[in-house]
Amino acid sequence: MRQYVIAFLKDGPNRDQDSTRTAELQRAHLDNIRRLAEEEKLVLAGPFMDTSEIRGLYVFDVRTMDEARKLTESDPAVQAGRLAMELRPWYGSAALMEVNRIHSTISRHNP
Repeated sequence: MRQYVIAFLKDGPNRDQDSTRTAELQRAHLDNIRRLAEEEKLVLAGPFMDTSEIRGLYVFDVRTMDEARKLTESDPAVQAGRLAMELRPWYGSAALMEVNRIHSTISRHNP
């Protein structure tokens, strides 16, 4: 078992960007996810597949809420107010640390 911090990505207070700006923010948001995963700070991320206020989640491999807050603040969609994050400490399987390695192996074989 291992300690993590989960971030629930929610609708932010500023969701009225035009479609061009929305697409730019989404690309920057995905690029940030990739960067955090490469830095081994982000263990797992993904959207929910319904239309609720909670849009997705991150699982951070950090020990403190302050560390997680700094990482969420690096997200351009959060900076623009399109997304907001609710952080919660969480205790889960240490096996989650293998998700990114397994993902990269599988994605190389399934283009």
